[in-house]
Amino acid sequence: MSDSSASIQGPRRGKRRGPGLAPYFFVGPFAVAFTVFLLSPLLVAVWSSLFTVKRSGLGFGGTKTSVFIGMGNYQAALQNKQFMSGFGRVLLFGVVQVPLMLGLALLFALLIDSTLVRFKRVAQIVLFIPYAVPAVIAALLWGFLYQPGVSPIVKGLRTIGLDVNFLAPDSVLWSTANITTWCYVGVNMVMIYSALQAIPQDIYEAARIDGASEARIAWSIKIPMIMPTLIVTLFLSIIGTIQLFNEPTVLRTVTSNVSSEFTPLMSIVNTAFAQKNQNLGSAMSVIVALVAFILSAVINLAQRKWEEKS
Repeated sequence: MSDSSASIQGPRRGKRRGPGLAPYFFVGPFAVAFTVFLLSPLLVAVWSSLFTVKRSGLGFGGTKTSVFIGMGNYQAALQNKQFMSGFGRVLLFGVVQVPLMLGLALLFALLIDSTLVRFKRVAQIVLFIPYAVPAVIAALLWGFLYQPGVSPIVKGLRTIGLDVNFLAPDSVLWSTANITTWCYVGVNMVMIYSALQAIPQDIYEAARIDGASEARIAWSIKIPMIMPTLIVTLFLSIIGTIQLFNEPTVLRTVTSNVSSEFTPLMSIVNTAFAQKNQNLGSAMSVIVALVAFILSAVINLAQRKWEEKS
């Protein structure tokens, strides 16, 4: 009786084992890279921003002493007109450039995903190629196209009576925005298109049976269902706007209308290395990191609100 019952019940199961070391093995490399390349530099910057260097001897062989000044560097950074002007410049840049870039990326993704475009793979490759070009190389190419003396675009516009200077003080910011848009429309299009591919095709078929046009399907079905992806692309674009550096730095070599403190990151580099004030530069970098963190938190909150409503 006992043998038969034991055979029916089968072998006893041992205690369930925990996940072991496998999760740590996969998370470990990211944790190490995050600590070494992001967290540690940020902590060093915060610590350095609380000090300043006092020099003695009027610069003739004197000593250097590190003095704690608390929030003094942050006050100096916030009172730096060039640094704050750079924030205003990238804010204006982002208000115009980010919606334009994401609007174009969304439009191209919807067109490729629709039945209107036949050669979908070719269209994706053509739109993605600019992203494969490094930002510095792209800025050099566009800098050549912007120079009035050699630009075929400027010469072509002059033949029809339009005298355009892409590097003028009032237009150089938008010339920079054109470079950034040209570079990053493709990668955002790929992200949006990937999200569109995850939508079940049955929904489209049902909408077409009900008489919905492609435009109606895009507006009422596709865009609402890929809203989380659109928020992610918005988040990445805003962070990229705050970190604007490569394009204006390259254009600075071809025009004097881009100053060494044109953007916040350019101000940090100029202060820390050209002016050799690493402590003030650290305070500026912490301010930029705080602005990026606040914007990230706002976008994350908006994404959660959208998911709750959905």
